[in-house]
Amino acid sequence: MTLIKSISGIRGTIGGKPGEGLSPLDVVKFTAAYAVWAKFAASKQKVKIVVGRDARISGQMVSSLVIATLNGMGCDVVNIGLATTPTTEIAVTEEKADGGIILTASHNPKQWNALKLLNSKGEFLNAEEGATILEIADSEDFIFSEVDDLGVTLEKDYTAIHVQKVLDLELVDVKAIKEAGFSVAVDAVNSVGGVAIPALLKALDVKNIVEINCDPSGHFAHTPEPLPENLVETSETIKNSRVDVGFVVDPDVDRLSVINEDGTMFNEEYTLVAVADYILSKTPGNTVSNLSSSRALRDVTEKYGQKYAAAAVGEVNVVAKIKETNAVIGGEGNGGVIYPASHCGRDALVGVALFLSHLAKSGLKCSELRKTYPDYFISKNKIELTPEIDVDEVLAKMKVKYAHENVNDIDGVKIDFADSWVHLRKSNTEPIIRIYSEAKTKEAANGLALSIIGDIKAIV
Repeated sequence: MTLIKSISGIRGTIGGKPGEGLSPLDVVKFTAAYAVWAKFAASKQKVKIVVGRDARISGQMVSSLVIATLNGMGCDVVNIGLATTPTTEIAVTEEKADGGIILTASHNPKQWNALKLLNSKGEFLNAEEGATILEIADSEDFIFSEVDDLGVTLEKDYTAIHVQKVLDLELVDVKAIKEAGFSVAVDAVNSVGGVAIPALLKALDVKNIVEINCDPSGHFAHTPEPLPENLVETSETIKNSRVDVGFVVDPDVDRLSVINEDGTMFNEEYTLVAVADYILSKTPGNTVSNLSSSRALRDVTEKYGQKYAAAAVGEVNVVAKIKETNAVIGGEGNGGVIYPASHCGRDALVGVALFLSHLAKSGLKCSELRKTYPDYFISKNKIELTPEIDVDEVLAKMKVKYAHENVNDIDGVKIDFADSWVHLRKSNTEPIIRIYSEAKTKEAANGLALSIIGDIKAIV
């Protein structure tokens, strides 16, 4: 059993003893702590909270506990049921709610679930807010409401509202998509994307929709993270279906992976790159991604004479940088597209609509569109250290060693070379350093990682 308490929420495996897995007692405790925080943040006793969930097997059980606890704390609830993470984020602002709780363990396997916590803007809490909730939960400093002050629950479906908001975006060209007569496949790993993405495609007048794993049963058809090694069968199905493009989403639909018409991967890192290319061609402005994302976004941004900025890893950090730089598009290399004109959260529905608009206007096949972008390859490695080694000191020495290069230390140490980069980050839970490197060939990326690992071993 595993229970992980962090500033971004609480996640764990279902079952086990309280405090060891995500048990009903843990769900109640952390929900109550969140309710205390929400009342304090809103400076009022009666607050409204939106609750949405993905299609995991444990979702209904956890949802019932969360809603009952919120009502017991005197909070009114808008229960939007099966809903994507971005749908829940949008519902918070639409309902003028004081916060939201998303019940999803994202790309983790079916035995996991989590409470992801939102503020009144429908955005994830920052580190300080998350730490406050953990403190409240640890102290169990909450008082449940008396009978006359219990909250009430309103049931509402927000998928159609989210789809319409996507259609209303100025750069989503419904006419061009319809005229292109696309045939599109979607793999939703048997979660809520199986409801949301086909609904969007139908609203976009897509000619033919091939649904793969679109039954929202929570029985994931393959490892749910949308990485190439988990999509071998899906890629083959897409190739044999003779569609123009295939889309794959994770269980809560905030990450988007694209598969070409010939079954090859567009590459998850390039979802954001392609969408940014389209946005920048229509709306000049700045872009943002995290330090571990592909340099291709910077290249595309500079092609339009605009400025790229890097944020620390984590959606909340990317959103903060987007706001700081007034960026027109941003996101993460894991297929997370954040389009501020819609809302400041990763949204695969927005990604699908913008990508199809781009593809339709380009007149190219999906594989041909991919070839218009510079090729980079990322190598992901880690080096395990003994517990007594000071990881921060090792990173500080690496920073000094490469001081003659372009070094960024806002999140670990990132070293930018002329045609490659390496990003070193320490794990928060174990004595390891994660080493991500990118270059123009796989061999060069792997070689850079090995060189850096050698430097670290020489230091320790």
